[in-house]
Formats: sequence, C-alpha cells, structure tokens
Amino acid sequence: MTAADTIGQVSADKVLVIACGMIAREVLAVKERLDLAHIDLTCLPAEFHYYPERIPPAMDRAIAEAKADGYRHIFAGYADCGTGGMLDVVLERHGVERIAGPHCFAFYQGGAAFEAVADADMTAFYMTDFLCRQFEAFFIKPLGLDRHPELAADYFGNYEKVVYLAQTDDPDLDRVAEGAAERLGLAYERRFTGYGDLPAALGEAAKRPA
Repeated sequence: MTAADTIGQVSADKVLVIACGMIAREVLAVKERLDLAHIDLTCLPAEFHYYPERIPPAMDRAIAEAKADGYRHIFAGYADCGTGGMLDVVLERHGVERIAGPHCFAFYQGGAAFEAVADADMTAFYMTDFLCRQFEAFFIKPLGLDRHPELAADYFGNYEKVVYLAQTDDPDLDRVAEGAAERLGLAYERRFTGYGDLPAALGEAAKRPA
C-alpha cells in the first residue's frame, strides 16, 4: 500500500504515513475525502494491538527504511497504543510526530470527548469498525470462545458494556457489535464517532511539504 515506485526517488512533496493496520481503511478514507493524493500509506501488523511492545522497534525499522527510500516527511498513524511512552522515544529520535492521544479509541471519539467519558467507560469494551469486521478472528477464535463460549465470563467478567465506536453507518457492522454484546453478556451502546481527530491529524501532517 505504499512506497516509492523507484527506491531512493520519492517526490519531495510526498508524506508517508506509517500506521497501525487497524486504521488502514480509515486512513485511506480520510485521504480520499480530503484529496490528499500526496500521502502514501504503509502499515504495521494489526495484531500489534495485542503486543504493544512490538510497536516501537517495528516503527524504528519502518522509519529507517522509509528514509532510505527517500521519504523526507513521515507521520506515525498511531497514538501511544499501550507502549508506555516508548513509541514517543523512537519518534522523537527520528523527528516524527504521531496522532495525539493514548489510543485509537480516544482519537476516534476526539480527545476532549474521550476525557469527558473516560471514567464512565472504565468498564467498557470498545469496538470499532475494524474490530467488528475482525471480531471472530481477533477475539472469538484466539480466546477459544468458539469452542468454549462459557469462558466469556472469565475473559470479560470485569466489563459492563460493549461500546461500539462507529466510523461509518453500516447495518452489518451494527449487527456484529450488538451480537458481540449479547454473546459476551454485556450491555450495548453505539456511538457514531466518524473518524474523530484523524482527519485533522492527517490534514496537518499533509501540510508539511510546503
């Protein structure tokens, strides 16, 4: 989904976004909406959602490779995402900025809106469009709930509700999110967030090549 046509020969106005695979579709949607044709996208594996310690070294390598390919303008399509500040250490060393906030659940809602509900959502299990599409692959099968549904209470017993942060209005995804809440024995709430702070972050990053 990225990279120069010829290694080492990248147009000076290009911006490379190195993003979490969980937000790839959304980055591309914002790119099209804002007509940011000079943005290229590459992604680190979505499964790093489970292994945040892998994000900083992978980002370090990805930035180094991008610079070797000739990219002068790079933006990280990540929030902190559970790295405990270690992602920022890598980005600061390379002079690369990222999306503000602790995780995608925050920037989808918008920073201020997330802070307003953070305490009330302490027992919320968040889902996004991506997580609805990948619910079986990301949660049910890895946790063995397809074979042992009774384990749901062990895994999700500390949650009280599923909160679906919807980027789009898609009845199929709505049904997945509602079904997930029922399957996990949790209350259900849908919040339409759209892309939250993502358009502003990408729009700002895209201004850099003057």
